[in-house]
Amino acid sequence: MSNKRRVIIGVSGASGGIYAVRTIRAFLIHGFEIHLIVSDYGNFVLKDECGIDLRAGEPMEIFRKMFGSEIENGEIVKYNFRDLKARISSGSFETDGMIVVPCSVKTLSGIANGTSSNLIERSADVCLKENRLLVLVFRETPLNLIHIQNMLTLTQAGAKILPASPAFYHKPRTFEELADFIAGKVLTLFGVKHNLYKKWGEEE
Repeated sequence: MSNKRRVIIGVSGASGGIYAVRTIRAFLIHGFEIHLIVSDYGNFVLKDECGIDLRAGEPMEIFRKMFGSEIENGEIVKYNFRDLKARISSGSFETDGMIVVPCSVKTLSGIANGTSSNLIERSADVCLKENRLLVLVFRETPLNLIHIQNMLTLTQAGAKILPASPAFYHKPRTFEELADFIAGKVLTLFGVKHNLYKKWGEEE
């Protein structure tokens, strides 16, 4: 049995695949065992926006080709999006929590209403019922009242809504640095110290 910290990462179909890629990289660098679920449209977004086809091979091998030895301490276990009998669908399988990145309106609604119609929704529901950290990196804009009400419901249930709204005070120069700001915010919620961006007030 692995003694790595475990985290579930769900990738839904909202635009913003780079946020998923940089978050996965960040958790691998810090030696996490990632339990990865990618929706059908999540796969489309990753391929269309990032040129990454996770259906073409083992995710760990794909990311190793991208990031090299810096991710060697981590591990990825991938699941079928529709496999509701997967071990992460049970509260008895212990994890540190879950991130949905990016989180689409449809996924936000499904989690808020407890539908558990796929493995992302079910795993998120498990995190809420087990009082585990659930972080939703919501990327849609602008918001309507239904979105806001669903966010309120989820916040009251214990989830953390983390909008994909990177700051600019650290003077990012690349898309990766913008996305790393969000990945860093997620790491911080999981109690992981990092240097993905310069904190406000720190010296250069």
